[in-house]
Amino acid sequence: MSETLFTAAKACLDACEADEKVACTQAAVEAWRAGELAGDEKSVPEPVGQPGRPLALKLVSPRDLPKRRPTTPEGRAVLFHALAHIEFNAINLAWDAAYRFRGMPRAFYDDWVRVAGEEAYHFTLLRDHLRGLGHVYGDFPGHNGLWEMAGKTAHDPLIRMALVPRCLEARGLDVTPGIKARLLEAGDAEGAALLDIILRDEIGHVAIGDHWFRFLCADRDLEPESTFRALIDEYMKSPLQGPFHREARRQAGFSEAELAYLEGSG
Repeated sequence: MSETLFTAAKACLDACEADEKVACTQAAVEAWRAGELAGDEKSVPEPVGQPGRPLALKLVSPRDLPKRRPTTPEGRAVLFHALAHIEFNAINLAWDAAYRFRGMPRAFYDDWVRVAGEEAYHFTLLRDHLRGLGHVYGDFPGHNGLWEMAGKTAHDPLIRMALVPRCLEARGLDVTPGIKARLLEAGDAEGAALLDIILRDEIGHVAIGDHWFRFLCADRDLEPESTFRALIDEYMKSPLQGPFHREARRQAGFSEAELAYLEGSG
């Protein structure tokens, strides 16, 4: 075997067009599960750069994004484009975790390869719905906040697990019920049903981040909850905003003390 998990992950990161990234991801997931990708613990990851993205996609500041109003066809397209953009970034984040952090247990790579495949599935669901609304991925601008945090946490898997799955991706658990309700009010039951699929899987993805955060805390003899608070204080520009989806976060591994802290009462 000449190809490794790391070269396969890098190829998926570098893929630009959406169909190319999805196809590359599906092939890499299948190859990993079939035992066709060799290990290569001696190789060193390249410095974090920008992952591949469609040439048509313009990145802007969050304040310059178009409004997401599900009550109009155009606003609903903007919303689904934004959701698709999150999932496209999530494919890259999963592959970067697998590519970036060497010397972890085999189960770590199993988990992040699985996440990459599921994020690609989510992206295709949202992209196809977006097409039904008369648009394609790249028609509207996006922002680069998720990937910027990947760069800030590239030096340490513990910090990555704390701040990407347990902060940024967990925020998706919080906002999904409200988005679903607005879609149902707008008569888009099909789009709302997609969010049920994504929420189910995303709870699992945040739980994976939670597991490896706690694993690394134990390995370094760190107390997880105080470590999490310290990392939020150090890396996040502002406190995490609620409301929080308590039940989804519980399922993903958050303790009652952490939920109380996030809500400002801890």
